Amino acid sequence: MNRRGFILGFGVSAALAGLAAAPALADGKRVALVIGNGAYRDVPALPNPANDAGDVAAALRRLGFAVTLITNASFEEMRRGLIALGRDAADADMAVVFFAGHGMEINGENWLIPVDAELQKDTDAANEAVGLGSVMLQVSNTKSLGLVILDACRNNPFTAKMRRSLALRAADRGGLGRIEPVGNVLVAYAARDGTTALDGDGRNSPFSAALLRNIETPGIEVTFMFRNVRDDVMDATGNEQQPFVYGSLSRRAIYLAGQPSQADQAGAKQANAAPAAAVAPATALPAPPPPAIDPTLVGTWEIMVPSDRGPSRWVWQILGDGTYKFHAEGPRAARAHEGTMTAMNGHWWLRANKGLAGYDDGGSYEVRDATAVITGKLGTGYWKRSLQ
Repeated sequence: MNRRGFILGFGVSAALAGLAAAPALADGKRVALVIGNGAYRDVPALPNPANDAGDVAAALRRLGFAVTLITNASFEEMRRGLIALGRDAADADMAVVFFAGHGMEINGENWLIPVDAELQKDTDAANEAVGLGSVMLQVSNTKSLGLVILDACRNNPFTAKMRRSLALRAADRGGLGRIEPVGNVLVAYAARDGTTALDGDGRNSPFSAALLRNIETPGIEVTFMFRNVRDDVMDATGNEQQPFVYGSLSRRAIYLAGQPSQADQAGAKQANAAPAAAVAPATALPAPPPPAIDPTLVGTWEIMVPSDRGPSRWVWQILGDGTYKFHAEGPRAARAHEGTMTAMNGHWWLRANKGLAGYDDGGSYEVRDATAVITGKLGTGYWKRSLQ
């Protein structure tokens, strides 16, 4: 579904809101394929991919993944590795593919490039490179999470030397193209679509270095972990490189490095250690728990929705007490409604109790300063913080 279709459906169905803190998934089978391609035969070598792949493979093993590591992989080695991973992923809880090396977009399709590729013309990609679509398919049948991590947005020397056919004529652009994964699949780019990533001067690229700093941190939900990676990369590159994650997950929280500790979940262990004399009388009512609302979402948000009768302005007010109010102005405006919601660690859930009583929805969110990117059952919507 396109963005306009999602926005229309999202407003009519009471869209945007949060997710209650869900229990972490039980540990299950975890499999991973890690590829680092640096020693390209027909273009200059890349210094970091082999290091990036080896270090990420070690981190994934420490997280309980059965890892296959391939460095400087040929087309046939990449093909066989993906087939084997797909078979293992069919009964796995999680499956991960990490690729560091060259990647490129040709006429709307994304390709990961083996070290033996020549790519003398753009039509060679289908026979000499591995399509990102096939990679996503191999991790799509897991029980919990299929994750593809691509440090593959570098400036690509294949593009400059490639002859372009009339059938696939397209403007040269850096990086990979935008994608829309389906199911429980996330795809993380080192740099958002249409932009390029930096190699860096150290052992690892800025993206892989940030990933390695965060991936083994316990108690961090996977989507929030990538938000930390994003911030680290932007800090390291002076905001020149912005990682980006595509796809949405169900409302259940997913942890790569273990669920939050009991202390983190309770949030107030010191009160339990107080002497008995200091405990409030049994007749005293306990304080209500704080609402599970991410403070970055609290406020008023708006979105302009196009239609054949002109644009409509939809406004959503998210309150810190766990409630929301929605209204719209203009042609084809959605019905005003309100209800309760939760939003925490990149996930959201809501239930309408007035106007569209009984409706619920859930998904993921990411707040970027004055913009909120919200993904629900129907797709992704982009909301701006309102000044009203």
